[in-house]
Amino acid sequence: MTQLLTVQPATRQTLIADLKHSIDSQLLPLLDDAPFALVDYPDHSNVGDSAIWLGETAFFSAHGRQPAYASALKNHADYEMAAAIGDGTIFLHGGGNFGTIWKAHQDFRIAIMRQFPNNPIVQLPQSIHFASDESVEETARAIEAHGRFTLMVRDAPSLEFARRHFACEVLLAPDMAFYMGALDRGPPSHDLFYLLRTDLEKAVEGQVRSGGRSIAVADWLVEDRMQIRLALAAARLLTIADNPRTARVKTYDRLARTRLDRGTAMLSSGRAVVTDRLHGHILSTLLDLPHVVLDNSYRKIGNFVDAWTGGFDRLRSAQALDEASALAGDLIEGTRR
Repeated sequence: MTQLLTVQPATRQTLIADLKHSIDSQLLPLLDDAPFALVDYPDHSNVGDSAIWLGETAFFSAHGRQPAYASALKNHADYEMAAAIGDGTIFLHGGGNFGTIWKAHQDFRIAIMRQFPNNPIVQLPQSIHFASDESVEETARAIEAHGRFTLMVRDAPSLEFARRHFACEVLLAPDMAFYMGALDRGPPSHDLFYLLRTDLEKAVEGQVRSGGRSIAVADWLVEDRMQIRLALAAARLLTIADNPRTARVKTYDRLARTRLDRGTAMLSSGRAVVTDRLHGHILSTLLDLPHVVLDNSYRKIGNFVDAWTGGFDRLRSAQALDEASALAGDLIEGTRR
């Protein structure tokens, strides 16, 4: 049985090394020499999904591999993937959409299982949340019918749920964003930066109060479309002589890096961070930023912290905004001593 990491004080360096080792131990046995696909590229503004993608491609690159086919929901073509990988493995992008919260992605993975019964399929690390028994049963039927599906999950409740409901191999692994390794932190411009959800997973109530400190409050779902168009144009110039499949992966990486840079600049603007986004926590960890986490609507962050990052020495957890602000203030004072 997979064991969770022992929670003990950990620096950024030791934590990242431990988590990358955990990913290797679970994922490397599923990677062979055959051509493979990496699908469900997150072509949207949520910085966290771009961080996951970059961690995924960093993992493959670190082991001398590159996808023979990559796609997003809007441009996926079954026939192109089949031509590129034959009977190779299909890797599904990880994240927090296994279940009913983000239905388009669940519908896509079920369709892939049905269309490719002879290919091994690996779902990269996910958090699981279903709102109905009917949806659980639909997914369970698709997994059982496929017969070669491996489900990687990011937390203990997801592991327990999957082993109870799905007839497949279930593995516990950290979020793939950790495979990016340590990130460089920019100069702060506020005492506290609050990265707080504004979407359907929002659970934090109340108003942020400054308490005499300089603060900024934002979510990271809004992006500069001109910046994205410029990143696309640059990618096209840099990959003009590449194989189209290779060019697509490089383009996706460049777009993801542009979005990641926006997110890390937002987080770095605070001497400490308060967030209810899982990747607000993960990127703050990779940036070595003092931060306080509040949970989302179905305890995605708390479950992940319990499994992997609870020992990080710059992390605190809170139940309410005022408590989080006070703890973040303490973290700032602690770094000044």
